[in-house]
Amino acid sequence: MDTEARNTERDRSSPPSDSGDVTHVAEESEETEERSRSVFASLLSWLPGGRITLSVLLCMGFLLLLSTFVMQPFQIPSGSMEPAFRVGDRVLVNKLAYRFGSEPQRGDAVVFDGSGYFGDANYIKRVVGTGGDRVVCCDKRGRVEVNGEPIDEPYLYPGDTPSQVPFTAVVPEGSLFLLGDHRSDSRDSRDHLGQPGGGMIPVDAVIGRADWIAWPAGHWTSLKRPGSYARVPAPGGAHG
Repeated sequence: MDTEARNTERDRSSPPSDSGDVTHVAEESEETEERSRSVFASLLSWLPGGRITLSVLLCMGFLLLLSTFVMQPFQIPSGSMEPAFRVGDRVLVNKLAYRFGSEPQRGDAVVFDGSGYFGDANYIKRVVGTGGDRVVCCDKRGRVEVNGEPIDEPYLYPGDTPSQVPFTAVVPEGSLFLLGDHRSDSRDSRDHLGQPGGGMIPVDAVIGRADWIAWPAGHWTSLKRPGSYARVPAPGGAHG
């Protein structure tokens, strides 16, 4: 009995718990939160329009990042890519399409910086030849050939021929041979064959791939690579 009594007395006389420390930490958290609210409130009071202006600025920042690194809108300025792209169409260009080791493929519609090659502006054209390809026009049926394979081009402007001017071009590595879909109304690689660069555009000048037509609403569509290029053999490969 004496032992139990002594133990009970010892328990009652033990040091107080750490509840005071917990209370102190909670008070510090409340003070930090209060300071954060105060800074936020000061920012809102400094901005004309308060929360609405802040929301607009955040949205603008997000759109800027999206346009810079992921998806950028472009407006079609001419009829050189009709009928797929009409004057005034707004296309969304996928800027990640050729990152992480990927490169433009035959049949892709790409937007590129033509400075020093086509002119100081951005252009949209279709990739017909990539590095090492031999592009010739025209075969006996008037078609463009790539590495000896004739290409059916369903995207051509109605009534247009693949080219009114014969040409032969070998595409250097790291470059592209580009043509407009409206051949009779397009200045493209054919027109620059005798100039510096030989009418070719460096892959590094490509901004991205046109993946969607976003405007006008009635012309909204996603864009696919034509299947006719799938039969083209690799440069120097056997013709199947």
